[in-house]
Amino acid sequence: MERLQKVIANLGYASRRKAEELIVAGKVAVNGQIITELGTKVSENDVISIDGEIINKNIKYEYYVLNKPRQVISSVTDPAGRKTVVDLIATEARIYPVGRLDYNTTGLIILTNDGDFANHLMHPSNNIAKTYVAKVEGLITKEQILQIKKGIVIDNRKVNVSKLKIKNKDFNHNTSLIEITITEGRNHIVKKLFETLKLPVLKLSRIQYGFLTLDNLKSGEYRMLSLKEVKKFYSL
Repeated sequence: MERLQKVIANLGYASRRKAEELIVAGKVAVNGQIITELGTKVSENDVISIDGEIINKNIKYEYYVLNKPRQVISSVTDPAGRKTVVDLIATEARIYPVGRLDYNTTGLIILTNDGDFANHLMHPSNNIAKTYVAKVEGLITKEQILQIKKGIVIDNRKVNVSKLKIKNKDFNHNTSLIEITITEGRNHIVKKLFETLKLPVLKLSRIQYGFLTLDNLKSGEYRMLSLKEVKKFYSL
């Protein structure tokens, strides 16, 4: 037995908070009976409907990795009408992105309709590594590298960097290309880290999530994760 709002979220219909709003508004029924009490528990055999539509009938979980282009929103919808990561994937499933990449940040993002899987990937205790390549303005110094390795405090919390690699220094254009691996997922954390060092980020791309890489996926391309890959994430 699980709480109704959690089941709705795990089915990929809506976030848990939105599911709670739907329940309170009287839009959710279990076995044909309207439920308005938060915390109501249901079993896998109960029929759940929202506005009359059954949402847990023959549910099939889907898992995708997408090479996100620039100027695409990491969201299901956008009030401003901008293109979202969901728009790029041809599926009828109610998938959503796991975490987010900024509007102009490119690279690897995972999408699914499996709430448990998404929660596993994002939970801080699992410490799943994420690797980025950042092009920054300025030539990074040895002192700045030491600062990063020691741990820079942002918003009263230290950013722990697992790996740091200087891929290139362009003296003609006064830029540095840096590969960085972290395990946390705070918003804009990589940009904030470099901005603290007075190294503004010009371009940012995520190239790896846990063991998963983009392989040969071009910008805007995607593929489904295999069951083996999904199970491997649970073992991390």
